[in-house]
Amino acid sequence: MDFSWLQDGFYQEYLIEGFVNTLWLVAVSAIGGLALAVAVAIARLKGPRPLAMLAKGFTTVMRGTPLLVQLFFFYYGVGRLLEGIPGVQDSVIWPLLRDPFFYGALTFILSVGAYSGEVLRGALLSVPHGEREAGRAFGMGPVQVFFRLWLPRAVQLCLPTLTGEMILLLKSVPLVSTIALMDLLQAANIIRDETFLVYEPLMLIAGIYLAMTVVLTLVLRQVERHFPGMQPTRHRWLPLRRDETATCKH
Repeated sequence: MDFSWLQDGFYQEYLIEGFVNTLWLVAVSAIGGLALAVAVAIARLKGPRPLAMLAKGFTTVMRGTPLLVQLFFFYYGVGRLLEGIPGVQDSVIWPLLRDPFFYGALTFILSVGAYSGEVLRGALLSVPHGEREAGRAFGMGPVQVFFRLWLPRAVQLCLPTLTGEMILLLKSVPLVSTIALMDLLQAANIIRDETFLVYEPLMLIAGIYLAMTVVLTLVLRQVERHFPGMQPTRHRWLPLRRDETATCKH
């Protein structure tokens, strides 16, 4: 095994850039995708029929087509289409529209929104109706009931599944190397082409992704543990002490 190329600053810059882009892509896609998931779930459950049908069609298409095909569609299809529209290249948003990071993030946001939206919709349906009625009995309006009671309870029910979606998102990021975006896999491909080493760059990238997955899993596990309602009561099984028993009797 030859890892002497790791001492080359030229290759280090590629790896650092790929690592930073990977982190940014995961963060932007996770935040945007979960926000879209809430909108999709609301549209499916409470929206007008045309909006509900549109949301259902969106989730059906996004979940029924390969992620790589979606990535190619937005980058090579939509990107090339926008390039041919007069005036677009002269607009202030053209630097964004020609950036592969934009299309990678857009694809992942839509994908996470579709999958997590269906998960969240099922969790919202699983929340007992009586809990929402209790909120109305306390004088809460429909919006307050949704954001203070219904949605947090649904997130509590599906949080482990959403955690799995975030891990799958991280492992889907290497697909962006196919659209010339510098991520960890793209950095490894460049190193392989220039050093003619096949296994060493891929082993390094696999180790980095494994470490990132472990860290993300531990962080999300802490989020689950400290999410309201998720942490079990400690020592619930222990018998009462003698002084506590006396207090209960009085």
